[in-house]
Amino acid sequence: MLESGGIIVYPCEGVLGLGCDPFRRDAVRRLLALKRRPESMGFILIASALGQIRSLIAPLPPPAMAALEETWPGPVTWIVPAAARVPDWLTGGRGTLALRVTAHPEARAICSVFRGPVVSTSANLRGNPPPRNLLSLSRPIRCGVDYVVPGRTGGASGPTEIRDARSGAVLRAAGA
Repeated sequence: MLESGGIIVYPCEGVLGLGCDPFRRDAVRRLLALKRRPESMGFILIASALGQIRSLIAPLPPPAMAALEETWPGPVTWIVPAAARVPDWLTGGRGTLALRVTAHPEARAICSVFRGPVVSTSANLRGNPPPRNLLSLSRPIRCGVDYVVPGRTGGASGPTEIRDARSGAVLRAAGA
């Protein structure tokens, strides 16, 4: 499904996510159009293991890398310097990339089966609240995806915490 440019809805730590193959520009553009979201915002990528995303991270000082590894797998997303190979449509042209090694069982299984990272953005139209269950998934999103992965969101009260890997600063509190 993802390999052929498909878009999926899947459960994450706190909300339902929309995902696609991050390296298929056609899939990313389709996802952006579905969400009504500009490319300049960039994306979060999730993975099932650090090995799936290590090559996407430009060199970080050892203490910063250790901080990432201490929170993964888990519900913390880190903004890291992007490696040169990361396309602008994932970074929003900023030279940084948001990454998370997820502990959520279904999301982790998706990345494991896909054998790589997957785009992770909330399954809502831009400006609307992110859905926490399939009943709150909007009709345009439901009708615009290729597959809905069954399962429940994790115990988080909303989207994951986001931290800056260079400074350690919390950029978005958990559930915000």
